[in-house]
Amino acid sequence: QVQLVESGGGSVQAGGSLRLSCVVSGRTISTDNMGWFRQAPGKEREFVADINWSGATTSYADSVKGRFTISRDNAKNTVWLQMNSLKPEDSAVYYCAANHYSDVYWGQGTQVTVSS
Repeated sequence: QVQLVESGGGSVQAGGSLRLSCVVSGRTISTDNMGWFRQAPGKEREFVADINWSGATTSYADSVKGRFTISRDNAKNTVWLQMNSLKPEDSAVYYCAANHYSDVYWGQGTQVTVSS
């Protein structure tokens, strides 16, 4: 059974940093594109960042560009999201996703709360 487990969320003041981790079990992610998404209360889930299977290519939502960094270690089956200069509008549940062709696997999410 494929499991994605996110961790590293929490409460932080504006301007602070958090590092989210996503550990995958039940499959190797070495051929998967990996991504982070977030969902705030009353809003739809939105794209945050993704990284291709090799780590050579990354992309970011405009709202986080320059502040967030996605990275991966295929040997550890792990993806990270380093979040700096956090803003209250970054508050949401953050989800990790693994994508292999038409298959998409999701984690349960980790809460990030940024206070002003």
